[in-house]
Amino acid sequence: MAFFSDFDSFLFHEGTNYELYKTLGAHEEEVDGVKGTRFAVWAPNAQYVSLICARTGWENENWMNRSSMDNGVWECFLPGVGEGDAYRYIVTGADGVRRWKTDPLAFRMEKRPANASIVSSPDNYVWEDDEYQAARDNTKVLDKPMAIYEVHLGSWKKAYSEGGDPDGFLNYRQLADELAEYVNYMGYTHVELMGICEYPFDLSWGYQVTGYFAPTSRYGTPDDFRYMVDKLHREGIGVILDWVPAHFPKDEFALAYFDGTPLYESADPLRAEYPEWGTKAFDHTKPEVRSFLISSAFYWIKEFHVDALRVDAVAAMIYVNYSRNEFRPNMFGGYLNLESMDFMRQLNYEVCGKTTGYLIAEDSSAEWGITADVKDGGLGFTFKWNMGWMNDTLRYLGKDPIYRKWHHDELTHTVDYAFSENFVLVLSHDEVVYGKHSMIEKAPGKIEDRYGGLKTVYTYQFTHPGKKLIFMGQDFAQDREWTVEESIDWHLADEFGHRDIMLNIQRLLAIYKEYPVLYADSKDPSTFEWINRNDSWANTISYIRKNPWNYDGALLVICNFSPMEHHEYCVGVPFEGEYTRIYSTYDTLPGMGGPAEIGKEPVLNATKEECDGRPYRITYSLRPFEAVIIKMS
Repeated sequence: MAFFSDFDSFLFHEGTNYELYKTLGAHEEEVDGVKGTRFAVWAPNAQYVSLICARTGWENENWMNRSSMDNGVWECFLPGVGEGDAYRYIVTGADGVRRWKTDPLAFRMEKRPANASIVSSPDNYVWEDDEYQAARDNTKVLDKPMAIYEVHLGSWKKAYSEGGDPDGFLNYRQLADELAEYVNYMGYTHVELMGICEYPFDLSWGYQVTGYFAPTSRYGTPDDFRYMVDKLHREGIGVILDWVPAHFPKDEFALAYFDGTPLYESADPLRAEYPEWGTKAFDHTKPEVRSFLISSAFYWIKEFHVDALRVDAVAAMIYVNYSRNEFRPNMFGGYLNLESMDFMRQLNYEVCGKTTGYLIAEDSSAEWGITADVKDGGLGFTFKWNMGWMNDTLRYLGKDPIYRKWHHDELTHTVDYAFSENFVLVLSHDEVVYGKHSMIEKAPGKIEDRYGGLKTVYTYQFTHPGKKLIFMGQDFAQDREWTVEESIDWHLADEFGHRDIMLNIQRLLAIYKEYPVLYADSKDPSTFEWINRNDSWANTISYIRKNPWNYDGALLVICNFSPMEHHEYCVGVPFEGEYTRIYSTYDTLPGMGGPAEIGKEPVLNATKEECDGRPYRITYSLRPFEAVIIKMS
């Protein structure tokens, strides 16, 4: 009998089978009263396909039957095989070479360096996140606070113990409990998890995927990962997964040259690879590849309840010349990869229209419309990483304050395009590895100046338009660069300057979530108003965050990126009366009194005196590297 039906086949070859995981792969079933597992794999150019299984003996080949519908799918049913049994396909390719392959739709895989697929039922886990699911609405995420904690689980925390994992990996369940506690303690709204889709090489960080439907076995089983998502949701924390539809590694056991031909990758030698990463490029022109990738997106959202996917390497999919010395232009002679852009439109349209999830673009391109609606010609992503803000702000931070006045526009011009897309302001893992230094090591000067400067940068991030993301360890100013091989330095969180950074981030997160003017700002320039963007000689900027109609609930922000005190610093404001300082980067320093109690915050009086082209002004003595947030009404 055929498991992969005529209708399944039609949708698959049309590029619209978005639940491919329900028909291809390994599925436990009962056939004619016999319990076992059915297997189905797409290998259209293979001469033969057989299956080997631990249960029946790795030396015994079980021959698969090619579907009578001539759709390139091979099928078989193995009695007695079930949950936990390891298996592989032996694909005799069009070139006559026999290749031992993992299942492209495996739901579980062996822990590296082993790589067999494992039969795993997606139906065992009982979810308890109904309340979270009922309240979730992906159409309103633009108007809600989003402060993301980016995490690599294997180096977030390690534990070496007798009988424990030799790599120090903790189980998803223990990680979930501890991660939820920390995220709630700090006040983040979401976690973004790196390296969950199965991958063979630790140092790839999970961006060279071999299992598009399998949570990595480094930290446990698929049900263990379901527990993690469930636990985070029950604690009110959203879950974002890194996902890589641009490219895949060349490992012999995985997708590369799957049936002896370029099946998942492009056959065009000028588009087949990304030399920078040594990987194969997905061929988005093939409907079957689109079905495969979009099904993977659906799978994580529907079967694991994740809220969103952060799509890696969008720029690589946009440009045909990305990381290539030689490239093939598009049909019009240009540099845009029209087919991959069309794939991304289809991906976003279907995910947003047919699931509870949405997609975030990790994109360094300068192309228009990454977050514009598909019907308007955009790619349809819900958010885009603001790589420009990250690069310019960190470049400014790295300058000695003496020279910052000559680079002031690097700090301010990011607002000029802040509303052109739905941005996430990121200080991500990419910026604290491989010689780029940790956040605290990027700033020059004495250690107390670096602490002060970093707190002011974080204040700028949390009050600048856009959602927020901070990579683990940087919220307590880890000294060294990040590496996947070691746990982040949690002991630093109890040390003086590091603890101060941590408490400031905690306070900024609370303020960000409390004041809608800081998060309900997408694509609305009227929510930001410069007071003074040109005070380069003082290394100082000031601005107002407001709602589009008036100053109700508005906040005034002043940031001093200088080691100098600016006594009685003048700031122009729109009306007279009392202004209340609700935050200073000095609040958590010993001897500074701590944050003022609600109702007892320092009050500044605006007087009728022109300043910054405004009829009223307040004055505030800015201390070195101080940033303040002032409530205007």
